[in-house]
Amino acid sequence: MLIPIKILNPKASLPASAYGDGDAGADLASVEELTLGPGGRALVCTGVAIAIPAGYGGFVQPRSGLAAKFGITLTNAPGLIDSNYRGEIKVIIQNTGGEDFRINVGDRIAQLVIVPVEHAEFEAVEELPDSDRGAGGFGSSGKDADGGW
Repeated sequence: MLIPIKILNPKASLPASAYGDGDAGADLASVEELTLGPGGRALVCTGVAIAIPAGYGGFVQPRSGLAAKFGITLTNAPGLIDSNYRGEIKVIIQNTGGEDFRINVGDRIAQLVIVPVEHAEFEAVEELPDSDRGAGGFGSSGKDADGGW
C-alpha cells in the first residue's frame, strides 16, 4: 500500500520499518529536542502529515524497547489517525520511569500501524443477544496464572 506523505518540517523523516516487510509498524521520529522528567508528558511533533486511504485507520503505538528500558509510553495508546485527517502527526509521550528521558531530533518515538477499519452504524435495542461472558467486566474471568486479578 502506498500512502501519500507530506514533509512539514525539514528535520522530519519518512516513517520507516526497521526490518522491512515483516514489520507491522513504521517508526515515527521526533523533529524536536526535549527532556521528559519522571511522570512528565509532552505532545511531540513528527513533522509529517499523511493521507490514509478511506477504509483504513492509522494507529500510533508505543515502541516496546522504549517502554521496557525507560518506561516511555503513549498516554492515549493507541492514538487514532482517521483517514480524513490531514494535519501533522503528533505523539503524546509520557515518562513513567524514574529518571529524565531525553528526546533528540530524529529519535524514533512511536510506531504507526495502518489497519483496515469498518464504518459502524448503531441501532438502539431493548435487549442485547446473550453471550457466554454476558456483562462480566474487569476481573470477571478470575485470577491470572501468577495469582493476580
